[in-house]
Amino acid sequence: MASEFEQRPWGAWYVLDEDEGFKVKRIDVKPHSRLSYQTHEHRAEHWFVVTGKATCVIDGETVIAGPGQTVDVEIGQAHRIMNEEDTLLQIVEIQMGRYTGEDDIVRLEDDYGRHDES
Repeated sequence: MASEFEQRPWGAWYVLDEDEGFKVKRIDVKPHSRLSYQTHEHRAEHWFVVTGKATCVIDGETVIAGPGQTVDVEIGQAHRIMNEEDTLLQIVEIQMGRYTGEDDIVRLEDDYGRHDES
């Protein structure tokens, strides 16, 4: 069971494991929902698609990934995950960096009017 989890307007995330320099999350994205277009100052992210189809925007370029495929986001790259399908999208995200706190986020665009780490 996840040690930490949080509902978001687009779905939810669950921390599966973490230690110094990394954090592993499961991210559930509801159908026809998307996360904010954002950057991180202290961490890179590696996304592994478990179920569904992820439409990812990385520095303005669109990448589509299905089950078993991965997408990498470097520190400072603008990125977003979208679920344009009718079924749940599940991703395992591995964060790597000197700091993996939830407040390391700069939202560039957000469908829900959020401007902080929430």
